[in-house]
Amino acid sequence: MTTATPAPTVRRSPAPRLQLVGDRPPGVFAGTHGGRIGYLVFLPADVDPVALMKAHGIRPEIRSLEPGTLPAPEPEPAPHPDPVQLDDAIRVDRARRLVEVDGRELELTYLEFDLLAHLVSHPYTVHTRDALISGIWGYGHIGDGRTVDVHVARLRRKLGPAYRDRISTVRRVGYRYVPDHQ
Repeated sequence: MTTATPAPTVRRSPAPRLQLVGDRPPGVFAGTHGGRIGYLVFLPADVDPVALMKAHGIRPEIRSLEPGTLPAPEPEPAPHPDPVQLDDAIRVDRARRLVEVDGRELELTYLEFDLLAHLVSHPYTVHTRDALISGIWGYGHIGDGRTVDVHVARLRRKLGPAYRDRISTVRRVGYRYVPDHQ
């Protein structure tokens, strides 16, 4: 004799909720990605994603994934021909990814360059470690912020004794760049 197994019970949540993870507050540096953030959202099959997004005040942007239906990618903005010079001694050339201190070229890693270029282009602004992690590294807070501390220490060493104090520590908060620090 064969015994039938009971049908599995399907548990459904009372109402689907949409929560975006990793969204940046306005004004936070968005790195080299132009400030665009993509999300992968998993929903139950019986939930209308457009209605759910509208219910949470999000304007849905639905695009077909069929071949040939994707819009043409936006052209990259032309790099600024002149180097960014917001400091008298430290010159950052984003187009060539070059930093010069008193005419001497610094050898920086990819992340060191991005970190210094960001700090130099936003003088006197206090940047939290979390904001630097998400803006420069491109992911949310993982760990205790020591990654930023280590990179800042390396940058200070490479800037040398005459300019290392231009990256100042704001205790228990983060860092700021002070171009005329004595």
